[in-house]
Amino acid sequence: MKYYSPLKVRTYECDSYGHVNNAVYLNYLEYGRMDYLNQICFDYDGMLKSGFYLYVSHVDIYYKASAFFNDNLRVESCPVKLGAVSGTIHQRILKDDGTVCAEADVTWASVHTDGRPSRIPQEFMVDGLKPDPADTKA
Repeated sequence: MKYYSPLKVRTYECDSYGHVNNAVYLNYLEYGRMDYLNQICFDYDGMLKSGFYLYVSHVDIYYKASAFFNDNLRVESCPVKLGAVSGTIHQRILKDDGTVCAEADVTWASVHTDGRPSRIPQEFMVDGLKPDPADTKA
């Protein structure tokens, strides 16, 4: 299933060329992932209190089109892989007209507070983390 998070480009996110700076897209992806976790009722605070973190371990991003001040965007997040310790979320940042500004595969891992990779505790394995075989990246 795909999850959507709307946002609007702010002035300070634009660079001297007048478009959103490439580094800002990583912030947009983070915003989309946290909103996705909220939408699937993932107990992020509970996981932290239990002694586990979710770390981003790899981001593979492609920049495709520029976004500009006041553009309305949406971050699309879709889980595409889930293992016992890690997973991958495919994300796209789109304009209202459907233009894809950036596309990324973000790999995350569950880590215990002692720093070691660790299985995600069962009580946090909500259905929304699992990929839907019907979904594709496109």
